[in-house]
Amino acid sequence: MFKNHLKVGFRNLLRNKSYSLINVAGLAMGFSIAILIALWVNDEITFNQYHTNYDRVVQVMQHRTVDGEKRTQQAIPMPLGDELRQKYGEDFDHVVMSSRPHQQILNFSKKSIIASGIFMEEGALEMLSLKMIKGSWDALQESNSIVLSESRARALFGDGLGHNETIQIANRLNVVVTGVFEDLPYNTEFNDLSFISTWDLYVSSNPRRRAAKANPDWRNASYLLYAQLGKNADLEGVNNRIEKVKHFNLAEEHRIFNSEVFLHPMSDWRLRSNWVNGQKTGGLETYVWLFGIVGVFVLTLACINIVNLSTASSERRSREVGVRKAKGSLKFQLISQFLTESLLLVFLAFVCAVVFSVLLLPFFNGLAGKQLSFPFFESSFWIVSLVVLIITSILAGGYPAFYLSSFQPVKVLRGVFSARQGSSLLRKALVVFQFTVSIILIVGTLVVNDQIQYAKERSIGYDPEGLIMMSMRTRDFHTHQDFLRTELKKVGAIESMALSSGPITDVWHNASGYTWAGKDPAFNPQMAHLRVPQEYGKTLNWKVIEGRDFKAGYASDSAAVLLNEEAVAYLGFENPLGKVINWSEQGH
Repeated sequence: MFKNHLKVGFRNLLRNKSYSLINVAGLAMGFSIAILIALWVNDEITFNQYHTNYDRVVQVMQHRTVDGEKRTQQAIPMPLGDELRQKYGEDFDHVVMSSRPHQQILNFSKKSIIASGIFMEEGALEMLSLKMIKGSWDALQESNSIVLSESRARALFGDGLGHNETIQIANRLNVVVTGVFEDLPYNTEFNDLSFISTWDLYVSSNPRRRAAKANPDWRNASYLLYAQLGKNADLEGVNNRIEKVKHFNLAEEHRIFNSEVFLHPMSDWRLRSNWVNGQKTGGLETYVWLFGIVGVFVLTLACINIVNLSTASSERRSREVGVRKAKGSLKFQLISQFLTESLLLVFLAFVCAVVFSVLLLPFFNGLAGKQLSFPFFESSFWIVSLVVLIITSILAGGYPAFYLSSFQPVKVLRGVFSARQGSSLLRKALVVFQFTVSIILIVGTLVVNDQIQYAKERSIGYDPEGLIMMSMRTRDFHTHQDFLRTELKKVGAIESMALSSGPITDVWHNASGYTWAGKDPAFNPQMAHLRVPQEYGKTLNWKVIEGRDFKAGYASDSAAVLLNEEAVAYLGFENPLGKVINWSEQGH
């Protein structure tokens, strides 16, 4: 019977080409949009699940109370790692101090490549459950060790991967390649990780870090800390135990910020990472739900199209139903016939949607900043697709099937039955629903577009046109900056150039310890800051609205500071010019 229903269904589709084309095209577009959104949503909700210990890896962070408001930050002081190991070791399988990721130059023989890397303590490889191609999880035991991603190893050494070869980091640190790990997928926090070297090397290669290690300073929060909870450890219980570990290690006069240490689980890093006044307020999770709902609505609108067109053409199909019922067809046979036709139409639309999705995926990846691929060989995708096909077939063909099969043959054949009377109200309701949802989506799109345009065009305090930023991956930049500036100007590549202690688009340095005459003792401001030369303002073309910019030849400028408007308002200065601010440079 099913075979016969398919034949009849194909004949009806071919007989009514325009009707079939509209239905298949509309549903195919709905399916393709839903597929792309589903791929994006799946990529977001499976973020970081590449790591086997995904549910037990945490980042150690802290809340600090500044001006009565809790502020949350990733940076922690160096002594915290040893403190957790020594006093709370039973709660953790691994405690791993880490630097922030930075791009570095790796040198081997005459070949140099740029790679994004991180310095971490022993245990990092096992904690992150990296898949080792060469070496093992113990590859960071020696202080001069480094492990490379497969792609970076091939870029330096070819197919040999360079195991046990000696290379240089930033033209100055000699390290031995003790392992090679499989490249991490794009949907992980560490997706750009090209190498991991040792924490000991990171500390010993810098005088300030050596001093921080030799004389533990709980005030200087400049590092990252990751950990893996023990199998029997309870996240909330561990949080309660370690909450005041930093606070009570500070001298009494430095406890004004009431620091609270806590664990942020890897499962929340991507979707639930926004904090307001010490409370988790969500994050990308909201957008995942929003886009998921949009995908469902788009598919629903496509299904409504089919219902509307089916009920609108019911006058023609009513005669067919009347004749078939008069010849003895049962109601369930008619229902199965119409549902089979719906399933056939939905299947054809799905095939077209798969083609559309594959063609649109590169553009969608560029738009969404993803590296999605179509899951041709993932059984879960096809199982879910089959379920969606069946549900869509029932939604799109269910009402027409039951509605059309309910016609009374006597009235139909005598010509006294009007199909439009029974379907008019439903079609009007569905059309109103379609227009309502469509208008909401269109208005939402326009509002979002206006917000994006506003963000792109609003004043940002400097001129981004022609401005580029380069990371100083080796110390050669520091010792040859004048030569570099002269040569670049000579060939007309630049107008000006300036060094900076951090990027203009991010905050790398926060500090407190500011005092001035008349300051409220209860007010303990914390501000981001940059160290820059005189050429910096000219290079960024920022606008000085009061006072003057730094100038060469002014010896007093070595102790001068420029504040932006927000900082002036934050500090409560009515007349900031000439104000003397003392700074003890306390990092937190």
